[in-house]
Amino acid sequence: MQKTLLLTGASRGIGHATVKRFSQEGWRVLTCSRQPFDPRCPWPEGEKNHIQLDLSDPADAINAVELIRERLDGPLHGLANNAGISPKGPNGERLNTFTTDLMDWGKVFHVNFFSSVILARGLRDELAAAKGSIVNVTSIAGSRVHPFAGAAYATSKAALAALTREMAHDFGPLGVRVNAIAPGEVETAILSPGTDRIVDGLPMKRLGQPSEVADVIYYLCSDQSTYVTGTEIEINGGQHV
Repeated sequence: MQKTLLLTGASRGIGHATVKRFSQEGWRVLTCSRQPFDPRCPWPEGEKNHIQLDLSDPADAINAVELIRERLDGPLHGLANNAGISPKGPNGERLNTFTTDLMDWGKVFHVNFFSSVILARGLRDELAAAKGSIVNVTSIAGSRVHPFAGAAYATSKAALAALTREMAHDFGPLGVRVNAIAPGEVETAILSPGTDRIVDGLPMKRLGQPSEVADVIYYLCSDQSTYVTGTEIEINGGQHV
């Protein structure tokens, strides 16, 4: 049987690399993002397997569960909650606890945190049928003040790390594993100016590649990690040490 992954935030960076990694392994990948499908994406049946939804809108996310279930039409072997937003100030500056608008704070939490709850709970039966795996994408910013990631983003990722432990406890009896990955500085289109100064202080002295993050997501959804649950894997070139 062909395995199926549901991936949020698939349109660029880590998400894009994850679709390619799973597709290469023969998985069917259902993608979710607020953008329509881009025909330049090279994976098979991409447009057919794409669901456009706004995860910052709770009603849209809840209503999408039934559509996703129809598209699945069977078990779900992997759910990767990768979507994330981090608003900036008018000049691209970091937003702290004083300068983050409360409405923006709510949108960040809906995308970065609540959407993971909505999808996991809504697709519980499909995940249980496959003895599947959930991977929540957190961040190094969830455990320390980061020079570029704002307060709303950081606290949402810290909450997602705690949720991962809770979900591992709750989904375990269903045979579903739940883990998190915490990327550090990864080379994508949304890197902030000044990231090179962080890289100079990393033990590995380089940015991570999206494909390196996708490899760990694949590992956590594969049969190589069948007794791994409730953990958060740092992918940051030693930044956390």
